[in-house]
This record gives sequence, C-alpha cells and structure tokens, in this order.
Amino acid sequence: MILLRQFFLMIFILILGLGKECLAEIRLPVLISDGMVLQRNVPISIWGWGDANKIIKIDFNGINLAKKINEDGTWELILPSMEAGGPFLMKISTSDETVEVKDIWIGDVWLCSGQSNMETTMERVEPMFPEEFISVNKPQIRYFDVPDDYTFTEVKSDLKGGKWKELNEENIRSYAAVAYFFAKNINGKYSVPVGMINASVGGSPIQSWLREEDLKQFPKDYEEVLYFQKPGVIEKIEKTDRDKINQWRQELLSKDLGLTNLDSPWFSPEFQPNDWEEMNSLDLLPLENSRPVNGVYWFRKEIHLDFDPADYTNVKLLLGTLVDSDEAYLNGVSVGNTGYRYPPRRYNVPAGVLKMGKNILTLRIVSERGPGGFITEKPYQLEIGDQIIDLNNRWEYKIGAKMPEAPSQTSIRFKPMGLYNAMIAPLHNFQIKGILWYQGESNVVEAKVYAKQFAALIEGWRDEWKRPKLPFLYVQLPNFMEVSSEPQESGWAEMRETQRKSLEISNTGMAITIDVGEANDIHPLDKKSVGDRLALQAQKLVYGEKIGPFSGPLFEKAKVQKGKLFLTFKETGKGLSTSDSESLSGFAIAKEGGEFQWIPAIIKEHKVIIDLQGFDTPGKLRYAWANNPKSANLINSAGLPASPFEIELK
Repeated sequence: MILLRQFFLMIFILILGLGKECLAEIRLPVLISDGMVLQRNVPISIWGWGDANKIIKIDFNGINLAKKINEDGTWELILPSMEAGGPFLMKISTSDETVEVKDIWIGDVWLCSGQSNMETTMERVEPMFPEEFISVNKPQIRYFDVPDDYTFTEVKSDLKGGKWKELNEENIRSYAAVAYFFAKNINGKYSVPVGMINASVGGSPIQSWLREEDLKQFPKDYEEVLYFQKPGVIEKIEKTDRDKINQWRQELLSKDLGLTNLDSPWFSPEFQPNDWEEMNSLDLLPLENSRPVNGVYWFRKEIHLDFDPADYTNVKLLLGTLVDSDEAYLNGVSVGNTGYRYPPRRYNVPAGVLKMGKNILTLRIVSERGPGGFITEKPYQLEIGDQIIDLNNRWEYKIGAKMPEAPSQTSIRFKPMGLYNAMIAPLHNFQIKGILWYQGESNVVEAKVYAKQFAALIEGWRDEWKRPKLPFLYVQLPNFMEVSSEPQESGWAEMRETQRKSLEISNTGMAITIDVGEANDIHPLDKKSVGDRLALQAQKLVYGEKIGPFSGPLFEKAKVQKGKLFLTFKETGKGLSTSDSESLSGFAIAKEGGEFQWIPAIIKEHKVIIDLQGFDTPGKLRYAWANNPKSANLINSAGLPASPFEIELK
C-alpha cells in the first residue's frame, strides 16, 4: 500500500512538472503570426506570455532584443522604427524553446471596423467585379479577419482565433471588399506592403464598439451593460429565445402542407399542383386585409429546355434576394438554401439535375415577419453556360402554412461594449496607420445621440492606441430605399448630416457614397467606389498628397446678397457641374416652421446660386435630403458627388 501511494505521488509530481513546462511555453497573441504586416516608421511592440523571470529574446531583421519576463507572465519588447520591406523571419526564444514567425512584411496596417457593409466579402460582389478574380497574386497585401466575439465581463487581451491571408486566387473571396479595394489602391499607388485587419459585425450598433469608460456618458446604454454583466442573465435569455424560436419552427414544419402532403411533397417532380394561384412577375408576397401573411410559401415554375444541359458544366441558379429564408429544388433535388434574407442567392446546380425538355423549379420560402417574398430588380435567372433563362415571370404559388410572426431573438452580442471588449481591445498593442469605419445603418433612428457616441468612439480608440491624432476615415451612408418625388423627412439624411458634421473632429475624413447605393438592397455591391474614396481620404490626410479633389464637394459657407443665396464649397477641383447634363437639382427650402419645397439652383463661378424671391424669411436649406436622393446631381470636376447638408438661413 505504501509503495502504491508513493507511485501515485510520483505521478502527481510528474503531472505538475509537465504543467509547469506547458505554462513556460512562449505564447504569442493571435495577431503576431505567420504572414503578418508590421507598421513601418514607428516603434513596434511585440508582446506575449511566458514563464515569469525567464529571459525572452527577439531576433528580427538584424535587431536583437532581450528582457526578463514579468512576474505575471507577460512580456513586451519594442523593436525600433523600420522602413517598408520583407518578407522577414522573426525568432522569439527563451532558454527552453524558440518560436519562429515567418513571412513578415513591414508596411502600413489599417484597422477596418463597422457593420455588414464593412464585412461584405469579395465573393459577394464578384458579379460586379469579375475582372478582380483573374490572375490575383499580390503577396504584399495581407488580410486578417477578426472572429466575431463579445464579452461584457472582461477586457480581453487576445483574440479567439484568426490568421493572416495573402492576397491570391485562393484567398481573395474571403477578403472584405472595402478592405480589398482600399488596400489595392494604396499598394498600387505607394508600392508599400499593406495589412488590413477587419473587426466588423453585421448589424452592430455603435454602442457595442464603445469602451466602458465612454459608455458612462450614456446612462441608458451603461445600465444595459451592468444588466448583462449579472451572472446567469445571458444564459436565461438565450434559453428563452431558443425555446420560443424552436417551438415556432416545429409548429411551422408540422403545419406545412408542402412537406406533410400524403401523396408527395410539393417539391417532388411527381406532385401535381391543384388550385395554385399565379404570380405573373416576382414581387413581395400578397397582403391579406392589408397585412402581410407570415409562414411558408411554395412557388413552382416549369422550365423547358430545347437543348441537352448535360453538355454544360457551369450551371447556376440565381434567385436574387428572398425574404426571409428559402430552399430551392430542381426536379426534386435540393440545389441550395439560405437561412436569412440578405445574401444574394447564387446556387450551383449539380451535373445531371437538369434535363432536356420539362424541368420543375420549386421554392420553399419562409416569411418570418413583415412582408416576405422576392426583392425586385434583382437577377432571377438560370445560367447554363452562356445561355440565360429569365425566371421573373409566370409562377404558381400556394401557402403551405400560415403562422403568427416569428418570435424576435435578443441580439446579445450587439449590446453595449461587448464587441469592443472582445474584438478591439486585443488589438491595441498592434501599431496601425489608421482606422476605416463603415457603420451607422443600425443607428439611423438616433442620429443626434450618434454624434456624441461617434466622437466618444474616436476619442476612446485614439486614447487606447495612445495616438491623439490617429487618422479616422469613415463612410457616409449611401442612398437606400425608394426615391421620393417630393422633399421628405429622412432618418438616413439626418445620419448623413451627423457624419458630415463629424468632420469637425481633427484628422478625420469622409467618403461620400450617395451615388453607389441600391434602392432595394442595404448591402450595395459597389464596394470599389467606397474603398477608392476612402483611399482618397488617406492620400490627403495620411500620405500628404496636395493635389485633389479628395472627396465630393463639401458645403463651406452661405451668403445672402441682393435676394440671392450664394453657396461656397470645398473640394471642387476645377469646378462644379451636374452628373447627368440636367439642370442642377436636389435643393429644398422651407420658411421658418414650414414645409420644404424644391427650389431651383444654378452653378456660376464655382458657386451654387439660389434666387430667394418669394422667401422673405427662409428658415432652412437642404441638399440631397432624402433616403435615396437620386435627383441630387451636384458633382465636382472629378465626378464625385456633393455631400448632403442642411443649413439654417438667417
């Protein structure tokens, strides 16, 4: 028995010894890894964790540094400022081990952040920019996608994962499109390696990216933080939400006649429809008593092919954008499904599914809340080689199950501070050139408080990077939703005005994008214009370029003289003009407390002139003040659109 106890004691001591050795291993943050880009021309922090009091050494680009690891197991070594170049190898070692970090470049590092339009990938925009995917090989451009993560109870010191990706044919589709076009522009103009770090989450409001100390300025948001810090709160909410949505989905499945039909499911080629209604052209689903009907809708269409599709290897089914989720069947075979409304449906059709003669396309669309169905003016077609079969017209449909609205789910990760703690805080030691920000859609209804939150975010992030003038470049929201023929009140316009006024914050720049949006899609495909216009701002604010213009016209001042209003703009280049050869439009005026109405304007000698006849006491003037200000056509000599604005007239 004594020998047995001694044996187990020896095993226990051995395990403890192995554990200590494991703790002694050099551990680097996820960002400091193969393929990274380090910021040029500034001292570079390299940090990590290891065994207390051991000596940690770095050998990099002819530089050797060493110091003792701190008592708490943390360490940091500062490399001196270096010029652009690479690739390099870094060796980090103690007396016990050596870690190598390979393929390192020194150049410019930019942090991207925001919501879905900042994380939209090149794969999503490929139909608009197919030429970008040909012969892609730019090893000096690297991309790091920060994994989605959140926490309310700690400020994390490291990311939960991620890796640096070289720009090549294998990786380009996973690059965020704005980051890609920005990096390509900067690398092409300055021949400098570029690293893009993207910490963005679709749907996220600005509050989720603020530090705790900054949130204290906003009591309502800070109270929410304190609530979600309580033990068990998140787990309880998640369970309640999960149970409700699971119950809704189970009831939906049990009621769905298209799946429970005794003869055959409605997607089966053998199924014979009876009493189905017709939809001549694809659109949102019909209303019932002026209200949307939620549940399952089945759509069916016959497609006749007068050739053998087996001769073609590249067959795609494009189904635009569907609200909310869908599954598509061709001749009874599922060829694709999407679980939520926003992504474009681009399904690859496997070989052998289509046949010469009659084919049956069936869609099962689930509408969870609000109007469901098809978003118009999107591509609905079957592509077989170079042949395109239009699918917009002549469908049959039938309701498979009516349901109440699906229960909403609590977006816990969007609560204040959570994304900052997990996705931004771990980046602070990593030196960057500047920040790109594309966000605001989720805060459109609260533009006034957004102005203060945006300023707090910029100041807070600059404080954490210990750079009071860290360049901060952002995107003004694009045009979206239906065009109005009359002046309108607009939350989107209010947000754009907040963003325009935020240029008063030092060392900020704004990309104007009111001409690159899409009326029917909150995720417009033209991310090239966005990336290129952010790059123009970088050229001016960061790279010292002097010859512009670097943005569209920005309102500067107004002067009333002899009954006329003279408007002066910055960033006009060689002058002002209109984008469509039509007369200048998009200006609206209102008397004090009155409604806005359109007012003519002309361009003369680099100014916009408005005749105020009939407006003895004008109160406000607006330009491009609408959700989708299509009629606004003021541009500069570079063809860049003027920013919307609102001014008081005195």
